[in-house]
Amino acid sequence: MSETDEIVPRAGVIGWPVAHSRSPRLHGFWLKQYGLAGRYDKLPVPPEDLGVFLEALPKEPGFRGINVTLPHKVAVLPYMAEIDSVARRIGAVNTIVIRPDGSLFGSNTDAFGFIESLKADAPAGWSAAQGPAVVLGAGGAARAIVVALLDAGAPVLRIVNRSLEKAEALAAEFGDRLQPVAWDKRAEALSGAGLLVNTTSLGMSGQPPLEIALDDLPKAALVNDIVYSPLETDLLARARARGNPVVDGLGMLLHQGRPGFEAWFGVAPQVTSDLRAAVLAD
Repeated sequence: MSETDEIVPRAGVIGWPVAHSRSPRLHGFWLKQYGLAGRYDKLPVPPEDLGVFLEALPKEPGFRGINVTLPHKVAVLPYMAEIDSVARRIGAVNTIVIRPDGSLFGSNTDAFGFIESLKADAPAGWSAAQGPAVVLGAGGAARAIVVALLDAGAPVLRIVNRSLEKAEALAAEFGDRLQPVAWDKRAEALSGAGLLVNTTSLGMSGQPPLEIALDDLPKAALVNDIVYSPLETDLLARARARGNPVVDGLGMLLHQGRPGFEAWFGVAPQVTSDLRAAVLAD
């Protein structure tokens, strides 16, 4: 590595595996669009090497920080010198900034990405405060979305999960605006809802289908699926066919990348149709 290369700002994404990540396309597009010198790489890190990797990271020439994907989002927490309040509430970190003193600052931009995606792609005037939200799932993605919707003013969040106990635990942690719902009651939970969000892997390519009757869902309710492979899931196709406004899952990925890119490379990037096309390209 030459002396010139060493001072180029660098970032990347760690995970195990990480080959599937589309984050390099996202950040690579922005680096080129804004004419910035910089690199963003896939960084495969096995769980047993995570501590050693994070301790060595601040010493790597040019590194400004990293994104964190599965299975490391929770495991990185003990290595952070400071964690922002959103990451603390979600219980996971997806963005790390290396501060000038070499310490690691952890944040979670998934909640931001989710809400920004809805703001950008929902019908004009839509607001989370307009009515109850139905959240399918109670895992890590659901936690970020619950935090986002609580902060956006959703009056009630109906948490529908295949394990009712997990939904009940989520409600116990986040308060009485959350209502746990058994999986076999998922269709009834849609009555009067203003938003339906699928945070599960059901309906993703290679996964079982998401089976849910939409008959009780108001036609004005917004439907979002955080799955983006396929981009138009069966849930979104069925919701669109009956007249519901829909938002696909790609926007959450794109918008969650904005704060990290700005912190590492010094430019606040924008999400555009050209960016969407570049990230989706095979």
